[in-house]
Amino acid sequence: MAGKTELSGNIYLITAVAVLGGALFGFDIASLSAILGTRQYRCYFDQSPSGQECGGPRASVQGGITASMAGGSWAGALASGFLSDILGRKRAIMVGAIIWIIGSVITCAVQNIPMLIVGRVINGISVGICSAQVPVYLSELAPPSKRGRLVGCQQWAITWGICIFFYVSFGASHVDGPASFRIPWGVQMVPAVLLFAGMIPLPESPRWLARNDRWEDCLAVLTKVHGQGNPDSPFVKREYEEIKEMCEFERQNADVTYLELFKPNMINRTHVGVFTQIWSQLTGMNVMMYYITYVFGMAGLTGNNLLVSSSIQYVINVAMTVPALLWVDRWGRRNTLMVGAFFMGTFLYINAAVLATLGGPAPEGGLDGIEAQSWVITGPPSKVVIACSYLFVASFAPTWGPVSWIYPPELFPLRVRGKANALCTSSNWAFNFALGYFVPPAFVSIKWKTYLIFAVFCTAMLVHVFFMFPETAGKTLEEVEGIFTDPSGPKYIGTPAWKTRVDYHRAAALEQGAIVDEEKLTQTASHHQETADKTGTATTA
Repeated sequence: MAGKTELSGNIYLITAVAVLGGALFGFDIASLSAILGTRQYRCYFDQSPSGQECGGPRASVQGGITASMAGGSWAGALASGFLSDILGRKRAIMVGAIIWIIGSVITCAVQNIPMLIVGRVINGISVGICSAQVPVYLSELAPPSKRGRLVGCQQWAITWGICIFFYVSFGASHVDGPASFRIPWGVQMVPAVLLFAGMIPLPESPRWLARNDRWEDCLAVLTKVHGQGNPDSPFVKREYEEIKEMCEFERQNADVTYLELFKPNMINRTHVGVFTQIWSQLTGMNVMMYYITYVFGMAGLTGNNLLVSSSIQYVINVAMTVPALLWVDRWGRRNTLMVGAFFMGTFLYINAAVLATLGGPAPEGGLDGIEAQSWVITGPPSKVVIACSYLFVASFAPTWGPVSWIYPPELFPLRVRGKANALCTSSNWAFNFALGYFVPPAFVSIKWKTYLIFAVFCTAMLVHVFFMFPETAGKTLEEVEGIFTDPSGPKYIGTPAWKTRVDYHRAAALEQGAIVDEEKLTQTASHHQETADKTGTATTA
């Protein structure tokens, strides 16, 4: 029985271990971002024209090296849906950890660019699996009032991975020769080892157990995680019955394929989940993460000053993710996404305007022989570019960063959740691949207009979220299903997305056992919705 064999039911400990899968992605971003500007890397993988030295790979090749990880992640994310349904959420994550170790061995021993790409593709497969299934695993274990906070820890782990490993790579950059990048690429195996070992005593998702008719184990996990060992806890009983009802309803849909996600009753939520991940990439955050050394190099920073200034954004990323972990379940998903899109777009428009009016083309071949550093801005205007870059990161960190992982798993019913989140996450990696490849050549060919493109995307996503993204905060996963399919549910069901509301206080009360009979609560919810209908604004129950 699961309750006798599993060693941990503390949801925060479970989260701390599982989100190490996010740290893998962060380690990869930082190890490449900190290394690609170093002389050791540029000399070892040099493709400069004759007469130049240590210019590093050509812009198009560097784009391919960067994008190779995302290409592997796309494949890994798609495969993770099948893997997770067959093996379970927990074991799928453990498989991802093993694959990461294999990829890290190859990149650590790299001899040339093709070998580097192969290692990064394998690492990407691991990241694809973990990035798709860790949010599913946590969302299926977390109580509704804490689901956003706990799943959002995936993004926080990514930011910590980026920040920590940037400084590891920065320290290694002072080592002569290829060891300067072999050391960090070898050290990045450590979190994967910890992830694999740490997952062993953790419980499996109770919803996956239920779908596989392991009802005794399902109840044991719910009791351990949500009932503090008390199977008679009102919340445990309510959660167990809701899972049971949902599984019974889904018996007739036992055979699930990716095609089901495109059927009329599912296409709306599929479009919302997929675009959540697509928009998170089209914010332009990858420009700041992967290629910040190029951006700051064009602003006149060089050497250690360049790397240290670049690292400040990683510290900002870590710190500014914390407010979302504390309050995203109160803020809701919609408002958080719209506020983030507005501020990110604002800072990108400012950067584009400053670069266009106060900057100029770099010498032929790029600054310091780096082709992608094709624009120059100096003096006070360069400080504006750097400041707006920091503010952009500060806008992304508490908004699209965590919510893009929190939101998609909440949208789908149990029978398709593993495959649905795999599809949504694969969309993330498909665009990550495209942007990783696109940005260095874009800096060469369209220069400052690269910022303008991403600013327009931020404007478009603000409008899209307002009209099409319903609120899911504070609802159980089974209740979220009712938003899309249950015509007999509360009054807000079926209303436009901008009139859906956050149910944080209701969820917290139910978890604490403060509310057993929901009749009074439903009346209160109806009153709130009537108010929203009259005012045209969302209210919080």
